Amino acid sequence: TYIHRQWNGLQTFLHDGRVEIDSNAVENLIRPIALTRKNVLFAGHDEGGRAWGRIASLIATAKVNDVEPFAYLKATLEAIALGHPANRIDDLLPWNFQPLS
Repeated sequence: TYIHRQWNGLQTFLHDGRVEIDSNAVENLIRPIALTRKNVLFAGHDEGGRAWGRIASLIATAKVNDVEPFAYLKATLEAIALGHPANRIDDLLPWNFQPLS
């Protein structure tokens, strides 16, 4: 019954040569997110889990945007500490990050 319900999706790669027959690439990309989510269960407190989730999200977003996470977090926290204006918060997002040369 399951295969019958999924038959159109299972044939997608036959009709579109761009679609991979397996999902290993996607699974490899989401594995760190799933592991982080599992680890957050042991954060000890609800707010600790939320904070951990925020940091993990920033790190994953930095990686997706080819930004070195430690350099990004360091520069962003320093900018905030030095009074970066709240109305320009978009400047601090990973896809706008410009490392110092």
